[in-house]
Amino acid sequence: MIILEACKQKKIKAAVFDFDGTLSTLRCGWEQVMEPLMLEVLYGDAPTAEQVEQIRAYIRASTGIQTILQMKWICEQLRQQGRPARSPWDYKAEYNRRLMETVQKRRHAAENGASECYLMKGAKQFLATLRENGTKLYAASGTDDTDVKLEAKILGLSDFFDGIEGAKPLSEDCSKEATLTRLIHDNGGEGLLVVGDGPVEIRLGRSFGAATIGIAGSEIDLCGFDPIKVRRLTAAGSHALVDCFENVSEILNFVQGGFHQ
Repeated sequence: MIILEACKQKKIKAAVFDFDGTLSTLRCGWEQVMEPLMLEVLYGDAPTAEQVEQIRAYIRASTGIQTILQMKWICEQLRQQGRPARSPWDYKAEYNRRLMETVQKRRHAAENGASECYLMKGAKQFLATLRENGTKLYAASGTDDTDVKLEAKILGLSDFFDGIEGAKPLSEDCSKEATLTRLIHDNGGEGLLVVGDGPVEIRLGRSFGAATIGIAGSEIDLCGFDPIKVRRLTAAGSHALVDCFENVSEILNFVQGGFHQ
């Protein structure tokens, strides 16, 4: 565990998890689908090194937001170039088509006994421990609602959660923000834990006074710190970083005041 800032909460009454990259790795590599699509639409077959870095920087900064908002960014870039743009929903449909070519293969493997190959290490144990302690669990995702619920079921996670929310069809509502806001209202702003691998949920958690744990592990190895995620989640304001969920007691002791800088 990398402790960045002392954090002490009362008993954790509710925890909100990002899904993709935090618990599930079924969509690992989505950036490698997003990048060529954006480059193709914006710059054609021969982008410059500067243009490639622009796209990569945007993808890093936008990790965790709804896909449709990333597609709207494409449209805005085209308008700035003085070029016509298609509907952002058209770009999203093409992105999903390309991404699902890989995701479907992984889903099939997970359904046939390989689900642990697509979960960050210790994820189920951590969720089970929180449930046993009486914590209400919620998952919030920028992935489409039907997809995130199906993938939670495939990975054997559905029963841990009191609610799972993804992006709604033809909607730009921010499900993570809506879920966090509702939880703070329901819990009086105390005893809330936010866990994720993207800056969006960490920043929201901090703005609401929640304890925040950044999951900065390799989605390929299912553990082991990823330097890019470490930098990104540190900048977002995580109270602490872990590479996976294997050390359940260490994480919970830190959140509830067991560790101090």
